[in-house]
Amino acid sequence: MTVNLTGPVLVKRIIYLVVLSFIILTDIFGQDPTFSQFYANKLYLSPSFAGATEEYRFTLNFRNQWPGIPKSVFHTYNVSFEKAMPNYNSGIGILATYDVAGSGDLSTTNLGLLYSYDFNINRDWHIRPGINFKFYYLGLDIYKLIFNTQLTGGGGVSPTITPPPFDNVADVDFATSALVYNERIWGGFTLDHLLAPKTSFYGDEATVPVKFNLYGGVQMLKKTRLRQKMQEVLSVAMNFQKQGKFYQSDIGLYYYKDPLVFGLWYRGIPLVTSQAGDAIIGLLGIKTSAFQIGYSYDFTISNLIGSTSGAHEISLIYEFNNLSIGQERKRYKAIPCPEF
Repeated sequence: MTVNLTGPVLVKRIIYLVVLSFIILTDIFGQDPTFSQFYANKLYLSPSFAGATEEYRFTLNFRNQWPGIPKSVFHTYNVSFEKAMPNYNSGIGILATYDVAGSGDLSTTNLGLLYSYDFNINRDWHIRPGINFKFYYLGLDIYKLIFNTQLTGGGGVSPTITPPPFDNVADVDFATSALVYNERIWGGFTLDHLLAPKTSFYGDEATVPVKFNLYGGVQMLKKTRLRQKMQEVLSVAMNFQKQGKFYQSDIGLYYYKDPLVFGLWYRGIPLVTSQAGDAIIGLLGIKTSAFQIGYSYDFTISNLIGSTSGAHEISLIYEFNNLSIGQERKRYKAIPCPEF
């Protein structure tokens, strides 16, 4: 069907299509979806966190990126479930990620199986390598896209485009990681897309570039109550990502005062970010012994400040165990990173 547009409406539509095309190309050849609440999405950050919990952990994450762009969605959903196996110094987990971008519903689905093992380096320090084997699926509803020949400035008629047929893409992928920590300090790295899954709908030699993630932090202040229950914690943390020619760096603070968590992050450190001065991120969370819920907002400070409306992110975490009253288990060695 031909869309007849005139005057300012046509100009707005063309600008929108140009911006959308740039965003979609950036998604395909650039970066994976990024979460601001890194540690509320531990398995996505690093498979080394698999099973790093008291016994069981279930996590839901949702990110609404750039809601200000009209007639398009940039949503990312994450679901994970993991189990600690302290008698084997190990942890296992499953992770499902679904990302949809643009008016053509360009979607990426990953379903992974994760495993990690905890080594005691000495009395204080641990190292925890991890792996993630995953299934990768890329889809697109091309009939939802509007092409330039479908736009006319007057009452003329443009020929209808029939896109050539294509197949959605299915492939396998692999990630590996390592995490080093003690009671106050943690740091690690992740290498993702090591099997370079395909990204072309028409059989071209296009693959997802390898992603490198470097993260870490330190607890500057830590106060506990009886049985080592944390009451007040102040943490400084950083996260750096590189994928293809794109770089992203974040640095921020977390403050936990039972039961509230506050966070403030800056994204876009000059010289180590493709987009310097990208966003300021605020976080508010509630943490209890079993439940954690967090909300964060990315306030854009780049040249997109007036057109994207930032990003909203929500996380929900539930931790539980099935130990009967009086039953003992091997002590869990907690990793000191924040919950969000």
